[in-house]
Amino acid sequence: MDRITVKSQSLSMLMIMAMLFVFGCQPMNKTNDNAGESSAWQTASGEQVKKGVPLVFPQDHGAHQKQGIEWWYLTANLTATTGETFGVQWTLFRTLMPMVNMPMVNAGEKLKEPSNKDNSTQTQFNWWDNNLYFAHFAVQHQQQHVAFERFARAGQASVRHSPFVAEIDNWQLASQGSSFLPLTLNAADGDYRLNISLSDSPRVLHGEQGYSQKTGAGHASYYYSYPFLAVNGELTFAGKKYQVSGNAWYDREWSASLLSQEQLGWDWFSLVQDEASQNAHENMSAKVHHKESADYVKGLMVFCIRGAAQTYDYCSGSKISKRGEVSHINQGDVDINVVDTVTLDGRKYPRKWQIKVRDMPAISIETITRDSRNQLTFPYWEGRVKASGGFNGVGYAELTGY
Repeated sequence: MDRITVKSQSLSMLMIMAMLFVFGCQPMNKTNDNAGESSAWQTASGEQVKKGVPLVFPQDHGAHQKQGIEWWYLTANLTATTGETFGVQWTLFRTLMPMVNMPMVNAGEKLKEPSNKDNSTQTQFNWWDNNLYFAHFAVQHQQQHVAFERFARAGQASVRHSPFVAEIDNWQLASQGSSFLPLTLNAADGDYRLNISLSDSPRVLHGEQGYSQKTGAGHASYYYSYPFLAVNGELTFAGKKYQVSGNAWYDREWSASLLSQEQLGWDWFSLVQDEASQNAHENMSAKVHHKESADYVKGLMVFCIRGAAQTYDYCSGSKISKRGEVSHINQGDVDINVVDTVTLDGRKYPRKWQIKVRDMPAISIETITRDSRNQLTFPYWEGRVKASGGFNGVGYAELTGY
């Protein structure tokens, strides 16, 4: 059996209960239906994003308090100087929780003591700003997958747009200077540690200038990425240190709700073409056009939302050139089929897909680590994949609602 290590840093019981209330989730080994695990993405919280609102930087690197769901999301495929390969995920989530009735009080003000004469259950805290923050840090090596989580409230977690920083306790993703890039990521838990720098990627806006529709009913987010970040640094896995390099994909997304009530979750893929394929494109272009081509598809993002019968309801994505130019993949221009599955703790997960994108040969995608589940408070699948056929490379898949 693959080794799964899960270690969490808890806050108070109140915070954990609040998180469970929002996500409505249960441990992965239970046979509950899948609807509970996706309830956070279905329930509208805050204002719906509005189509046609231009993204403004650096402001949009920061938090969007009017929307209820937001994340700062990084995945990476890394290779050590030993030749060994690793996968890394680091994510900071923010979720709006106005239903938890904890009004702010001024700094230094004493907390109101409960009174027997007061029938109200309201409690005052000077640290509650209606947001719960939590972060996930996961590492893969061969068939091993380890995952850790932390929860925090305002003060223990913070996001600043310029100079950029997203942090929770001592886990931090931050700009190295006044510009957004380069970035430094530091995270550690026990015998697992990550200290890397990230640089040199174009910024791409998905959908319609960042407005990314998720369902036929109009659920949407604002969504942009830095897909081609060059990575260098040090990774410690099970106490052993490695010098690593590779590619990272950084996603930013915020929304009020991502799914409709009848939908369970999504399959999401980010893929970056391998170096051999990139070199082949450039060599061919040099022979034909006498200059390097930057128009071929270097990156590919595809997501499919699944309905109650686990069928794919709504699919979309982006084709990304080396220069960062985006070609939107419309609903109807992509088709995805599950080719093979794996059963883990009584649940069936896809492990191999065939994806057909208009104007591209069929692409085969296969998981690298057999069990890539983050078995945390909010369980989901997040792991490395490899692609072949119409697109050759590596990337990450995220599966929710299975």
